[in-house]
Amino acid sequence: MLNPSKIKTIYLCQSCGYKSPRWVGKCPDCGTWNSMVEEKVTRHKTSRSSQKVSSVPLKEVDLTDEDRITTGIKEFDRVVGGGIVKGSVILVGGDPGIGKSTLLLQISEKIASQYDKILYITGEESLKQIKLRAERLKINPNRIEILTETNLDLILEVLRQDVPYMTVIDSIQTTYTQNMESTPGSISQIRECASALISFAKQSGSPVFLVGHVTKDGSIAGPKVLEHMVDTVLYFEGEKSNLFRILRAVKNRFGSSNEIGVFQMEETGLMEVENPSLLFLPDRAKEVSGSVVVCCVEGTRPLLLELQALVSPSSYGTPQRVSSGIDYKRLALLLAILEKREGLSLASSDVFVNVAGGVRIDEPAVDLGMMVAVASSLREIPTDHESVVIGEVGLGGEVRAVGQIERRIKEAEKLGFSNCIIPQGNLKGLNQKFDMKITGVKSVGETLNLMLT
Repeated sequence: MLNPSKIKTIYLCQSCGYKSPRWVGKCPDCGTWNSMVEEKVTRHKTSRSSQKVSSVPLKEVDLTDEDRITTGIKEFDRVVGGGIVKGSVILVGGDPGIGKSTLLLQISEKIASQYDKILYITGEESLKQIKLRAERLKINPNRIEILTETNLDLILEVLRQDVPYMTVIDSIQTTYTQNMESTPGSISQIRECASALISFAKQSGSPVFLVGHVTKDGSIAGPKVLEHMVDTVLYFEGEKSNLFRILRAVKNRFGSSNEIGVFQMEETGLMEVENPSLLFLPDRAKEVSGSVVVCCVEGTRPLLLELQALVSPSSYGTPQRVSSGIDYKRLALLLAILEKREGLSLASSDVFVNVAGGVRIDEPAVDLGMMVAVASSLREIPTDHESVVIGEVGLGGEVRAVGQIERRIKEAEKLGFSNCIIPQGNLKGLNQKFDMKITGVKSVGETLNLMLT
């Protein structure tokens, strides 16, 4: 029996993990209201371990058995860096219904058919519900085992009795350990459960997938330290009403953290989209103002996307600035440059900017295309539908060079575009010859004169 003097009560913020000796209505760290939850902490005496440890020279570390596990789903393998590393822990987050469980069940089938037994542990669905989804997705059930359990102690006992080739935990928020008195989903439970599962993965070499719920602002629920603990963090993006799904790596210890995979949701599950540029552009209206094709690079993949802008007189006292797929603050900055440097009057107009297809762009190489689209809509002049616009814009209205320019031009040429507008600074560094017209520009004004006259 625990000594009451060794137990103390603290209050933990369920959003950021801030600790407080007393309850407060608003978290002093993250500012969230009513997020402090009472938890009991047991004080343990520290003792010196009798076990001896020793270091190993780096040159003596053996990597002969560290081949990556390829799933056969090229888009997924690309995102994780060429395949799953043995003993790694991968956290998958995304909105409800976006397709996390569907993707992991498809990955389980691929690995089970090529390698060995897969254990799919769920705390949210019954065995029959998993079976119904598997039949809808036409999943081959051979060597896929299902366990419905949320008690971590029982889960670890099953895992250690017969170590599976890969394990899926759906989800980490429903898993709990009896060593903690807090409820499942609390910060303490998530941290302890994740730590135990990571330890199992490292010791056994069996990769573990953790499904994570997300909060209303889109981040994975629980302490931020959870993302620091795991090896890879993947986010599933996209609207449930949209057919396209973007799998984005935001952290990857074994590969690039900028890669994306594109999938299309169909009746039989998620299907790979090997050429997203070709899929995002067919419905583009060619003689409508406010439409520009831009090229962004996600990891090693260039993507051609359509940027749409709509500028209309404001009916309210304060004009609206609405963006979809583009950072709102970046849009506000570019509109200010158009007003200050190019003399465009936008102060009394509503401005709406959208990336067609539901893709989110964070790269500054689309700045120039966004400004051209806004100016095109304001002046009611359609742009050249055979041109691709690439370039970052500085506060002085200058067009700055961007990286991987030859890869961007090659993608535009492959899809049949005849003209590519790029920064003048990139024009001098081109080593390849292309069968399309390439125009270098130095300023936003020069670009508007080319595209809107």
